[in-house]
Amino acid sequence: MALGSIIQAFKDEYRKSPVRVKVELDVADEIISVEVDGADGFFAYMMLVGTFPFNAFLAGFLSCIGFFALTVCLRMQVDPANKDFAGISPERAFADYCLANLVLHLVVWNYMG
Repeated sequence: MALGSIIQAFKDEYRKSPVRVKVELDVADEIISVEVDGADGFFAYMMLVGTFPFNAFLAGFLSCIGFFALTVCLRMQVDPANKDFAGISPERAFADYCLANLVLHLVVWNYMG
C-alpha cells in the first residue's frame, strides 16, 4: 500500500469522525501537527548540517517527541467518544498534562546542560 493512499485513508476517516465539532480536539490536533513538523525540522537539520552539539540536538528532538506523546494522551483523555477514560474529567486531564509537560521540559532543560 502506498504512503499516499494511507494518508488519504487517514484524512477520510478523520473527516467522517462525529467528534470533529469540538474545538479542543481541533486545537490538540493542530498542536500535534506542529510538534511533528518541529521534529521533522530537527531531523532535517541533523541530516543537512550534522549533530555537533549532540546533546542540544537530542534534547530538542526528544522534547518534540515527548510533547507530541503527551498531547496525544491529552487528546485521548478529552475525547468524549473514547470511553476508556470516562472517569477522568477534562480539567483533571489538562492538569496532568501540564504537570507532565513541566517534568518533561525540566528534564530537557537539564539535559541540554
